[in-house]
Amino acid sequence: MPQTSLVPPKIPDGEKVDFDDIHRKRMEKDLTELQTLIEAHFESRKKEEEELINLTDRIEKRRSERAEQVRIRTEKEKERQNRINEEKARKEEEEFKKKAEDDAKKKKVLTNLQFSGYKTEKKGGPKKKTEREKKRAILSERHKELNIDHLKEDKLREKATELWKWIHQLEAEKFDLQYKHSRQKYDVTVLRNRT
Repeated sequence: MPQTSLVPPKIPDGEKVDFDDIHRKRMEKDLTELQTLIEAHFESRKKEEEELINLTDRIEKRRSERAEQVRIRTEKEKERQNRINEEKARKEEEEFKKKAEDDAKKKKVLTNLQFSGYKTEKKGGPKKKTEREKKRAILSERHKELNIDHLKEDKLREKATELWKWIHQLEAEKFDLQYKHSRQKYDVTVLRNRT
């Protein structure tokens, strides 16, 4: 803080001292010090207000970015759920058609057995895929390449969460299929025991 150099009053030897002049000069010095303190206070307050405004702006910007990220994430999740639902519906439709075809074949075989006795049918056409080939085809269809070299930490967390949800869904599907398989096995056993 700048100080004005005030010259102390000279006290002449044997002469009268002017106390009013000394008091006035001290008041002027105190006043200038007070003014510099006030100016310094207002400057620091102005800087603090600017910092506060910058901080609130950054907070608002971060909040809006976060809201945008959440919106994008929910949209992606909705799209993924829609794809899953469409895939599930398609699989159910295929299973329904396959079951209808199998039922029609069984009825045809039963009618042939009832009227003409036991017949062996020759299977022509393309070979059926082995279980291993079916598994490979399904795995190659489901295999997703991870491209995470360019992702930042929050994106990596998001990707890990997405993969965890996907694994969770696959485990649920596996459980459903195992239950369905055991139920079908039971139904086959019951039907064999009836005949």
